[in-house]
Amino acid sequence: MQDDKVASLETLKDIHGIMERSSRFLSLSGWSGVWAGCTALAGAGVARWWLNDIPYFYTSVYKDSAPFTEMSADYRSILYKFVLLAIGVLVVALAGGYYFTYRKAKKDGVAMLNSSSRRMFIELAIPLCAGGIFASAFLWHGLELYVAPICLAFYGLALINGSKYTLSDIRYLGIAEVALGCLSLFVRGYGLLLWAIGFGVLHILYGIIMWRKYDTK
Repeated sequence: MQDDKVASLETLKDIHGIMERSSRFLSLSGWSGVWAGCTALAGAGVARWWLNDIPYFYTSVYKDSAPFTEMSADYRSILYKFVLLAIGVLVVALAGGYYFTYRKAKKDGVAMLNSSSRRMFIELAIPLCAGGIFASAFLWHGLELYVAPICLAFYGLALINGSKYTLSDIRYLGIAEVALGCLSLFVRGYGLLLWAIGFGVLHILYGIIMWRKYDTK
């Protein structure tokens, strides 16, 4: 009788594991988080270096949150430079994340594109697209101070939203990103630092934890 109970419990565990694998994309690699974090820190370092060469007038306007009614040509060129840097960081981070996730999915014998991964990407994309529109609108109106909080908060919401279809641990990273974004709303002039903490440090810590918890098994 006892052996039958043990066998039944093992069967239930197997069924639960199969159902979880079919409904969630579980092949996210911890190295993806580490890569994204290192890329973000490198981008933040370049941005900090560029800020040293920008006239104090522009950085003081950023800290005081005074919107430009009409952007000068010089300021617009500086703004475009930072936008291109952000896009470059995003592309490099996504490329590395795709590579490490693809490698882990192949090792696990799981298709990279399946129903659960598609659902996860859709759930991630909705808040991310909304956040991109918000950030673009604030940039358009000369309110750069709020770009970092928007990026952090909407990215965190995207992680929370997508956690239903992947590792549940990602939800806690999302909550931390949202909290950091909210904090950034009340701390003027430190958007780049908080951005680096959110997208850099937190990603690296998350990646190491995920690697130790899942990748090494």
